Amino acid sequence: MVNEPAGPPAPRGTVVISSVASDAHTWNLVLLQLLLEEMGYHVVNLGPCVPDALLVEECVLRRPTMVVVSSINGHGYTDGLRLAPRLRARPELAATPLVIGGKLDVVEDAAERDRQSAALLEAGFDAVFADAHATDLCRYLRSGDSAGQPSGQSVGRAAPRTVAGAQGTTP
Repeated sequence: MVNEPAGPPAPRGTVVISSVASDAHTWNLVLLQLLLEEMGYHVVNLGPCVPDALLVEECVLRRPTMVVVSSINGHGYTDGLRLAPRLRARPELAATPLVIGGKLDVVEDAAERDRQSAALLEAGFDAVFADAHATDLCRYLRSGDSAGQPSGQSVGRAAPRTVAGAQGTTP
């Protein structure tokens, strides 16, 4: 499912949003699409259960301003560790901001969640929003330059470029 609004690209650029291959949830993606469109982005919503190869192919084709991966099934951590290196392996995507968020695991221990967030950053994500609210993603985007690009500054407490939020609506 590719859901694209009609009209020219938004002034802030194109954001590709996607779930991971194992996640069939859709409402999180719809919410993200609406939030990002309200912020002035053109959004390409690839939908749920997106195979890694398809996400990479779409990102190479579209050259997005940012890629947002959302998962709420508790497997985002595992899938993200596999996905980020595949996206980063493409020269066209090596510098594209890449974020992941939602219910990425079923871990209750904060120290383990911090370790997992650090591993996702090491794998190639620029920000990790573990059990965070979607508004944390919006705050992250607003922390950047006037074009809405993330600033690259540390955000959050768990690890550099990480936001580990409270239980709630997923990014």
